Amino acid sequence: MSLFDTRVPAVVLRIDRNPFHHGTLGAVRSLGRAGVDVHVVADCAQSPVGASRYLSGLHTPPPPGASPAEIAAVLHRVAARIARPAVLIPMDDACAVAVGRARAELAPAFLLPDQPGELPARVADKAELAGVCASLDVPHPETLVPDGAAEAARAAWRLGLPLVAKWSRPWLVPSGGGLRSTVLVRSAREAGELFLRAEEAGSRLLLQAFLPPGADRDWFFHGYADRSGAVRAGGPGRKTRARPRGAGLTAVGRWTPNPQVRALAERTTAELGYRGVFDLDFRRCGTTGRYHLLDFNPRPGAQFRLFTDTAGLDVVRALHLDLTHRPLPQGAPRWGRRFVVENYAPLSALRPEREAQGGRELAWHARDDRAPGRALWALWGRHVGARLRDRAHRGRDARPDTAPPARARVVRQASAPATNRTGVPDRPDEDRAGSH
Repeated sequence: MSLFDTRVPAVVLRIDRNPFHHGTLGAVRSLGRAGVDVHVVADCAQSPVGASRYLSGLHTPPPPGASPAEIAAVLHRVAARIARPAVLIPMDDACAVAVGRARAELAPAFLLPDQPGELPARVADKAELAGVCASLDVPHPETLVPDGAAEAARAAWRLGLPLVAKWSRPWLVPSGGGLRSTVLVRSAREAGELFLRAEEAGSRLLLQAFLPPGADRDWFFHGYADRSGAVRAGGPGRKTRARPRGAGLTAVGRWTPNPQVRALAERTTAELGYRGVFDLDFRRCGTTGRYHLLDFNPRPGAQFRLFTDTAGLDVVRALHLDLTHRPLPQGAPRWGRRFVVENYAPLSALRPEREAQGGRELAWHARDDRAPGRALWALWGRHVGARLRDRAHRGRDARPDTAPPARARVVRQASAPATNRTGVPDRPDEDRAGSH
């Protein structure tokens, strides 16, 4: 007899247009292998996800930048087609925030964790998260939210350079506009100029003290907080390779014991009253050794399948079992288990699986579901080729044949005058000294 109530389907929701979001495929496979019908509401036209044998249905997603009301309307149409209550699994922050706010409206068509509707928005907003960490006494990099360009420049001197600049609600940053959700800022002038793009970004700019990357410093914790608030499934993982290097998503991760990270994760979710799947990112300070909470994602992380225990339980399965009032099996952690994203870390993917204590899982290739792995390389090759052609085209536009080659603009960071660290605005001559 199956542990799962297979009469209850699952709906995986994502409006992010990334065709190579391997977490979506992970959710499809995890529940599909358990006999659950899995419907995906996402753009999979150019994605290997659409080739999975475990996909029961594919539905048109809301458009990029859709409002919570528009997302809810699409979900109601999907619910009418499925015609039975389903477990809803948002896979990006925008969807998690929208679903939280529309929770009462979406029930009973969808089964959702019982928690305050604004809590996902509160923890996903990176400026709000800084306040949450301060109130809970959870280590977090010093963070300032400037009210103007001049204040942003002063904040840069106060925090020290380089520093990290983030948009508080990165899911609102428009694609194709040259803005990134997180950047490393190396001058006060750059911080001020970035503030002027806040309206374009759609949310507040925050500046954060930079914690340098290094060996054994980047960690994450995936978990599921059940109806009682207890953290089930998941565990602490160490990021051994990232894309881009030193920051960004996990290309290779390892399930590694870390009592400090676990204690921080459990205390944070308990004091917030959080329920459901979560993905936390930590960085250890090389000076103090403390683990700083960098991000709180109120949904499954893309590498959640790393944490598949000896009973086959992961956070997505825990969600389905708990919301359908089924017991969660008791398994043991598989320490040393590795998760590898082939298109981001191909050499790691080619290493023999026997090297990984605790086993290994690839993001795309699976013996029982081969089509997504086969589709990956053709789609990835076209994706990379298009990016290279676009970059070359932009380079030609920037340097027309009729114009002489432009001189490279070299930016040098002047040292901060002592007065600036006390909050006095930069002097004009100091601004000019910062660049040539």
